[in-house]
Amino acid sequence: MSLRHALLGLLSERPASGYDLLKTFETSLANVWPATQSQIYTELTKLAGSGLITVAAEGPRGRKEYALTDEGMAELRHWLTQTEPQRNTRSDILLRVFFLGVLRPEHARAYLARLAEMSLQGEEQLRRLVESVDWDDDNLSVYGRIALEYGLRFNAMRREWAEWAARQVS
Repeated sequence: MSLRHALLGLLSERPASGYDLLKTFETSLANVWPATQSQIYTELTKLAGSGLITVAAEGPRGRKEYALTDEGMAELRHWLTQTEPQRNTRSDILLRVFFLGVLRPEHARAYLARLAEMSLQGEEQLRRLVESVDWDDDNLSVYGRIALEYGLRFNAMRREWAEWAARQVS
Protein backbone atom coordinates (compact mmCIF):
# COMPACT_ATOMS: atom_id res chain seq x y z
CA MET A 1 0.00 0.00 0.00
CA SER A 2 1.11 3.50 -0.50
CA LEU A 3 0.21 6.83 0.95
CA ARG A 4 -0.92 7.76 -2.55
CA HIS A 5 -3.63 5.11 -2.54
CA ALA A 6 -4.67 5.83 1.03
CA LEU A 7 -5.30 9.48 0.11
CA LEU A 8 -7.14 8.52 -3.08
CA GLY A 9 -9.29 6.17 -1.03
CA LEU A 10 -10.16 8.85 1.51
CA LEU A 11 -10.97 11.34 -1.22
CA SER A 12 -13.22 8.78 -2.91
CA GLU A 13 -15.72 9.40 -0.11
CA ARG A 14 -15.76 13.20 -0.21
CA PRO A 15 -13.54 16.20 -0.94
CA ALA A 16 -11.27 17.15 1.95
CA SER A 17 -8.49 19.53 2.91
CA GLY A 18 -5.03 18.37 3.87
CA TYR A 19 -5.92 19.10 7.49
CA ASP A 20 -9.10 17.01 7.24
CA LEU A 21 -7.12 14.15 5.74
CA LEU A 22 -4.49 14.39 8.47
CA LYS A 23 -7.20 14.16 11.15
CA THR A 24 -8.74 11.15 9.41
CA PHE A 25 -5.33 9.48 9.36
CA GLU A 26 -4.86 10.16 13.06
CA THR A 27 -8.21 8.65 14.01
CA SER A 28 -8.32 5.69 11.65
CA LEU A 29 -5.58 4.89 9.16
CA ALA A 30 -2.70 5.51 11.56
CA ASN A 31 -3.33 2.00 12.89
CA VAL A 32 -2.52 0.47 9.51
CA TRP A 33 -0.62 3.14 7.58
CA PRO A 34 0.73 6.06 9.61
CA ALA A 35 1.63 9.31 7.86
CA THR A 36 2.96 12.65 8.99
CA GLN A 37 1.60 16.05 8.04
CA SER A 38 4.53 16.76 5.74
CA GLN A 39 4.15 13.38 4.00
CA ILE A 40 0.44 14.00 3.39
CA TYR A 41 0.91 17.51 2.01
CA THR A 42 3.81 16.41 -0.19
CA GLU A 43 1.76 13.54 -1.61
CA LEU A 44 -1.26 15.80 -2.21
CA THR A 45 0.95 18.09 -4.28
CA LYS A 46 2.18 15.09 -6.31
CA LEU A 47 -1.35 13.75 -6.80
CA ALA A 48 -2.58 17.14 -7.99
CA GLY A 49 0.41 17.46 -10.32
CA SER A 50 -0.35 14.10 -11.88
CA GLY A 51 -4.05 14.89 -12.35
CA LEU A 52 -5.34 12.27 -9.93
CA ILE A 53 -6.88 14.93 -7.68
CA THR A 54 -7.84 18.53 -8.20
CA VAL A 55 -8.20 21.56 -5.98
CA ALA A 56 -11.99 21.80 -5.71
CA ALA A 57 -12.10 24.88 -3.49
CA GLU A 58 -9.78 27.37 -1.85
CA GLY A 59 -10.46 29.05 1.45
CA PRO A 60 -8.88 31.49 3.84
CA ARG A 61 -5.18 31.23 4.72
CA GLY A 62 -4.49 29.15 1.60
CA ARG A 63 -6.71 26.24 2.68
CA LYS A 64 -7.29 23.92 -0.25
CA GLU A 65 -9.98 21.30 -0.53
CA TYR A 66 -9.06 18.41 -2.79
CA ALA A 67 -11.36 16.19 -4.82
CA LEU A 68 -10.73 12.96 -6.67
CA THR A 69 -10.71 13.16 -10.47
CA ASP A 70 -11.98 10.41 -12.78
CA GLU A 71 -8.34 9.48 -13.38
CA GLY A 72 -7.80 9.26 -9.62
CA MET A 73 -10.80 6.95 -9.21
CA ALA A 74 -9.51 4.79 -12.07
CA GLU A 75 -6.09 4.57 -10.38
CA LEU A 76 -7.68 3.62 -7.04
CA ARG A 77 -9.82 0.93 -8.68
CA HIS A 78 -6.80 -0.38 -10.62
CA TRP A 79 -4.77 -0.60 -7.42
CA LEU A 80 -7.61 -2.42 -5.62
CA THR A 81 -8.32 -4.94 -8.37
CA GLN A 82 -5.24 -5.31 -10.56
CA THR A 83 -2.28 -5.26 -8.19
CA GLU A 84 -1.38 -7.88 -5.62
CA PRO A 85 -1.01 -6.71 -2.03
CA GLN A 86 2.56 -6.74 -0.78
CA ARG A 87 3.10 -9.54 1.69
CA ASN A 88 5.04 -8.17 4.61
CA THR A 89 7.66 -10.84 5.24
CA ARG A 90 9.74 -9.00 7.81
CA SER A 91 8.86 -9.18 11.48
CA ASP A 92 11.17 -7.71 14.09
CA ILE A 93 9.11 -9.48 16.75
CA LEU A 94 9.54 -12.95 15.26
CA LEU A 95 13.16 -12.41 14.32
CA ARG A 96 13.86 -11.82 18.01
CA VAL A 97 11.89 -14.95 18.94
CA PHE A 98 14.20 -17.03 16.72
CA PHE A 99 17.16 -15.93 18.82
CA LEU A 100 15.66 -15.98 22.33
CA GLY A 101 17.73 -19.09 22.96
CA VAL A 102 20.79 -16.92 23.58
CA LEU A 103 19.06 -15.52 26.68
CA ARG A 104 18.43 -17.14 30.00
CA PRO A 105 14.94 -18.68 30.05
CA GLU A 106 13.59 -16.05 32.47
CA HIS A 107 14.67 -13.29 30.06
CA ALA A 108 13.10 -15.09 27.11
CA ARG A 109 9.85 -15.46 29.07
CA ALA A 110 10.03 -11.77 30.04
CA TYR A 111 10.33 -10.80 26.37
CA LEU A 112 7.28 -12.90 25.52
CA ALA A 113 5.37 -11.46 28.49
CA ARG A 114 6.15 -7.92 27.25
CA LEU A 115 4.91 -8.94 23.82
CA ALA A 116 1.69 -10.27 25.35
CA GLU A 117 1.26 -7.02 27.27
CA MET A 118 1.97 -4.94 24.15
CA SER A 119 -0.69 -6.92 22.30
CA LEU A 120 -3.19 -6.42 25.11
CA GLN A 121 -2.52 -2.68 25.06
CA GLY A 122 -2.98 -2.62 21.28
CA GLU A 123 -6.27 -4.44 21.63
CA GLU A 124 -7.45 -2.04 24.34
CA GLN A 125 -6.44 0.97 22.23
CA LEU A 126 -8.48 -0.34 19.32
CA ARG A 127 -11.48 -1.03 21.59
CA ARG A 128 -11.34 2.60 22.74
CA LEU A 129 -11.25 3.63 19.09
CA VAL A 130 -14.34 1.52 18.37
CA GLU A 131 -16.16 3.37 21.15
CA SER A 132 -14.93 6.85 20.18
CA VAL A 133 -15.85 6.82 16.50
CA ASP A 134 -19.30 7.85 15.30
CA TRP A 135 -19.85 4.89 13.00
CA ASP A 136 -22.04 5.63 10.03
CA ASP A 137 -23.18 3.61 7.04
CA ASP A 138 -20.74 5.24 4.59
CA ASN A 139 -18.00 3.16 3.01
CA LEU A 140 -15.22 4.42 5.27
CA SER A 141 -17.22 3.49 8.36
CA VAL A 142 -18.30 0.06 7.11
CA TYR A 143 -14.92 -1.00 5.76
CA GLY A 144 -12.98 0.88 8.42
CA ARG A 145 -14.85 -1.14 11.05
CA ILE A 146 -14.00 -4.35 9.19
CA ALA A 147 -10.30 -3.36 9.13
CA LEU A 148 -10.44 -2.44 12.81
CA GLU A 149 -11.88 -5.86 13.61
CA TYR A 150 -8.82 -7.39 11.94
CA GLY A 151 -6.61 -5.39 14.31
CA LEU A 152 -8.62 -6.53 17.33
CA ARG A 153 -8.43 -10.17 16.32
CA PHE A 154 -4.74 -9.94 15.38
CA ASN A 155 -3.80 -8.43 18.75
CA ALA A 156 -5.86 -11.06 20.59
CA MET A 157 -4.19 -13.85 18.61
CA ARG A 158 -0.68 -12.44 19.18
CA ARG A 159 -1.34 -12.06 22.91
CA GLU A 160 -2.61 -15.65 23.19
CA TRP A 161 0.36 -16.91 21.15
CA ALA A 162 2.89 -14.99 23.29
CA GLU A 163 1.35 -16.40 26.48
CA TRP A 164 1.52 -19.91 25.00
CA ALA A 165 5.11 -19.38 23.80
CA ALA A 166 6.21 -18.21 27.26
CA ARG A 167 4.89 -21.48 28.70
CA GLN A 168 7.03 -23.41 26.17
CA VAL A 169 10.28 -21.89 27.46
CA SER A 170 11.82 -24.19 30.07
